[in-house]
Amino acid sequence: MRAAEALDQLRAPFLATVNGVSPQLLTDDQSLLGLNDFYRTRDGWVFLLSTYPHLRRAVCEVLDCPPTPEAISEAARHWAAIALEEAVVAAGGVAVAARTSAEWARHTVGQHLAARPVIELERIGDGPLRPLTPLMLADEAIDQWLPLSGVRVVDNTHVIAGPVAGKLLSAFGAEVVHTSRPDRPDALGMLAVTGGGKRNAYADLRTEEGRDSFDRLARSADVVINSYRNVSQFGFDPQQLTDRFPGIITAEVHCWGPDGPWSQRGGFDQLACAATGFSLDEGQARGYEAGRPALPPTHLLNDYLAAYLVNVGVVAALRRRAQDGGSWRVRVNLARVCMWVRDQGTYPIDQVAQIPMPSPSIPLYSVDSPLGTMTEPVIPLTFSGHRAPTPAAPALLGTAPAAFRTLRP
Repeated sequence: MRAAEALDQLRAPFLATVNGVSPQLLTDDQSLLGLNDFYRTRDGWVFLLSTYPHLRRAVCEVLDCPPTPEAISEAARHWAAIALEEAVVAAGGVAVAARTSAEWARHTVGQHLAARPVIELERIGDGPLRPLTPLMLADEAIDQWLPLSGVRVVDNTHVIAGPVAGKLLSAFGAEVVHTSRPDRPDALGMLAVTGGGKRNAYADLRTEEGRDSFDRLARSADVVINSYRNVSQFGFDPQQLTDRFPGIITAEVHCWGPDGPWSQRGGFDQLACAATGFSLDEGQARGYEAGRPALPPTHLLNDYLAAYLVNVGVVAALRRRAQDGGSWRVRVNLARVCMWVRDQGTYPIDQVAQIPMPSPSIPLYSVDSPLGTMTEPVIPLTFSGHRAPTPAAPALLGTAPAAFRTLRP
């Protein structure tokens, strides 16, 4: 993969269209995304996120202001950044103060994540050998091959990182059933760019019916991906699933880690950039005044990288289960991904300041979907001379039963 192609993958949602319209416009409430930003406080900056109504409510209750950028900006100036972060989190929202990389390195969460690998892969239980479907790569006439055929995946995730991981697994042949609760749907634009090839079912874990549906799915699944916190209260954390279904592979994708000091905090890509020092460095590289932070030009650096890393971990777990048996757990955390990116090194600011975003270089493909004609970048990878498959069309939420087409004998 060339550098330009990799960059296009990281900004894939901004290159995609649905019937010629940007997916960013496919939302019932544009203000939810429009409020997401860095806000100046009396001693620094804080990133406030309100992508969902309950998150916006937390921000506005704490700041005691209406949901407009101007009102939030004025109210935030009266707070200290860390105090505002803590208050929004306590109210059930998500926020993080923009820290320097040195401050993050001293922080308990930064130290916790620095001690972890970028992809955590661990055997957490016994289980039978489950061979993978043999690959047939000798036929040069094969244009698209599906190495994950026969693998069943439950995708219990939302927003970008987890859903894109499920989309990639589906593109390479896995049967993926996405589960969600009906009262907090992702916007249609998110569904358009993350739902390719998946069936979409409702499984509200707060209800007995939803738990039963999810349990039946997990019972016949090879892989369960989760990005929600506190699923242990419903009996579906990795160890609980492993105890009931030996041989299962679980994959977790979170922002701050499922077991660290901030395990009870929600988090998104932008917050990972703000907390780890990435955003302050990015703002400086762009020449922003007054130390204003910035997101990377691709906007979604960690989400897409995390999705690919989750896939690497899942495939590694499938191979180990095929060779050695066992139940395996994969973990990828957005903040750890951001730290890993920074660890690769940075260029001097004078070499990168004001570099324009290059024009797209990646081919596009189109597929008809219930939303319209979906056009987006191809996956720019080749394997043994074969190009990567293109994802199938996305489906609308809740339009399929919570069941796989083929069950494990």
